Amino acid sequence: MTVTTAGVLFLCSLVVALVVVHKPFGDYLYRVVSGQRQSRVERGVYRLVGVNPAAEQTWGVYARSVLAFSAVSVLFLHAFQRLQNHLWLSLGHDPVVPHGAWNTAVSFVTNTNWQWYSGESTMGHLVQMAGLAVQNFVSAAVGIAVAAALVRGFARSRTGDLGNFWVDLTRITLRVLLPIAVLGALALMVGGVVQNLSAGTDVTTLTGGSQTITGGPVAGQEVIKELGTNGGGFYNVNSAHPFENPTAWTNWLQIFLILVIPFSLPRVFGRMVGQTRQGYAIAAVMAILAIASVTLTNVFELSGNGTVPQAVGAALEGKEVRFDVSNSATFAAATTLTSTGAVNSFHDSYTALGGGMLLLNMMFGEVAPGGVGAGLYGLLILAVITVFVAGLMVGRTPEYVGKKIGSREIKFASLYFLVTPALVLIGTAAAFATGNHATALNVGPHGLSEVLYAFTSASNNNGSAFAGITVNTSWWNTALGLCMLLGRFLPIIFVLALAGSLARQQPTPASEGTLPTHRPLFVGMVVGVTVILVALTFLPALALGPLAEGL
Repeated sequence: MTVTTAGVLFLCSLVVALVVVHKPFGDYLYRVVSGQRQSRVERGVYRLVGVNPAAEQTWGVYARSVLAFSAVSVLFLHAFQRLQNHLWLSLGHDPVVPHGAWNTAVSFVTNTNWQWYSGESTMGHLVQMAGLAVQNFVSAAVGIAVAAALVRGFARSRTGDLGNFWVDLTRITLRVLLPIAVLGALALMVGGVVQNLSAGTDVTTLTGGSQTITGGPVAGQEVIKELGTNGGGFYNVNSAHPFENPTAWTNWLQIFLILVIPFSLPRVFGRMVGQTRQGYAIAAVMAILAIASVTLTNVFELSGNGTVPQAVGAALEGKEVRFDVSNSATFAAATTLTSTGAVNSFHDSYTALGGGMLLLNMMFGEVAPGGVGAGLYGLLILAVITVFVAGLMVGRTPEYVGKKIGSREIKFASLYFLVTPALVLIGTAAAFATGNHATALNVGPHGLSEVLYAFTSASNNNGSAFAGITVNTSWWNTALGLCMLLGRFLPIIFVLALAGSLARQQPTPASEGTLPTHRPLFVGMVVGVTVILVALTFLPALALGPLAEGL
């Protein structure tokens, strides 16, 4: 199968749209996180939770606020699922089993949205709307808030203050996520996405049988699952379901929603540090890695390596024919490059190298462009590591946007980078050591890939699944839940600690020995450091899984 004109236009129009909105939308995001005015609704929220919006927080207080809010959210969502049979619009569903409720609560609060269950047969409408969808909003806002706090660390000097978490959370939710979600939901409804409170409609199938098709508030959840890089689908087959993603243009819109905030946040970074070219450099790193990934994923899937795919001319197994191979591969690359995890095709059915590319996207730390907020602060951590390495090479104290990167800063950056690989590799080893890998439906390299994908997805807060593996057990729900928790909040603590350390510094004027961090050389260095660090960390595991299968 070759690339079609429609496939090329699909990709090109997506790139053009992201470029067009980068500056105006980035400037709007900058005004949201930097402005001082409070709306009447926002002031009401602050009074309700007892917050002084004028009071700023140190990194420790900011971190404790994030953790406290998230802990309460986990407890609430867990209870919501356990009591759903007593709630309105439960549709007759039983309470979610304890280990499943734990996993789902952690999953949605950490912006992972890993799903061990089929949404239409497990969750009632109220749990979907007031539980899962609400977390889609606030978990995304938490990521953007943490990114804003880190950027303030670079932008400020001789202070311990990083802003106010409760103000950031409220503003981002009310001024960014909610308005776009309303408009996006209306657009998806026009495209045919379902939005109702129906318990189901009985239909007669083509073979004369009877089937109940569940309705629900799908459009409202669909738009925020993409916009907030969440990924939790209303239906079991996620964005391959025609009620969630009916047409090629809704497929385009969903990819655009996934990428628009992460690709616009570098503009916020440039504006806040007073050097817009620094933001363009970060955006360039994201773009290079993203274009390479999307291109390679399409190449691997369109070439259809393997006896059966080559015989039929394409790797069509697991693909939704409404979107063809190219648009399915682009969607898969976009959702694994970010922390979205939504799927419109079966990743387990991808070619060995195509599936390996999706694994690699997550192993990069999802920084191209990454999740909302998480992609920016992850890439800034890699930029800090890059200037440190460059400083060692020339024998100078490394600096980044006027801040010295000393031993304290590089320790926080290193700890940030080490968390996810440790969780992925230890978790995968534990599954095999305890025999829980046997729930995978395949053996050999592909079976290893299925287990490795599950822990990579959970630890990177992605949420997509390779499928082909049964994870609805107490062991899997507990293990993956722990990986989601640690993979989300340990890095956030290290990011905020780094931000606090940077904010206390006095700006260092650029000198002849300062490495310019806005030029193509630095962009190339960050790309190289990202690739090399991931290769050194994960190559042995990839060699035993997708590379062994593909070669």
